[in-house]
Amino acid sequence: MQQDLNKSFDIPLHDIKPIMEIQEYSFYYFLSSSLFLLMLVLGFSYLLYRWFKKRTRFNQRAENFKLLKKLNLNDTKTAAYAITSLGAIFKDDSPRHTQMYANITQRLELYKYKKEVDQFDSEVLGYIEVYRGMIDV
Repeated sequence: MQQDLNKSFDIPLHDIKPIMEIQEYSFYYFLSSSLFLLMLVLGFSYLLYRWFKKRTRFNQRAENFKLLKKLNLNDTKTAAYAITSLGAIFKDDSPRHTQMYANITQRLELYKYKKEVDQFDSEVLGYIEVYRGMIDV
């Protein structure tokens, strides 16, 4: 009986093939898609950060330009000082700006350093409007 059992296990099997290794790439697909999504999220967050930073940044030139546009020219003495101080940021934009700033500050000297001053004359008002028009922010 022992011999019968041993015989049954020695039967050759011809239709079963040996175990073969199968190439599996799903881990690499997962890794590359995760890396791509990470780069996409980082890029989007960087763009969002730059947008918020640009939105909240204080621009001195733009602020001075707004103040020059809103300036009350009926208050002559205050306006003369304000034009001199606020316009100084724009004087180095070009040689034309430098020359115009020097010209306007010279004309505004008459309206500063006195206790009481008259209203701006039409020539000075014209120079002020030309200087405001020259400024680009």
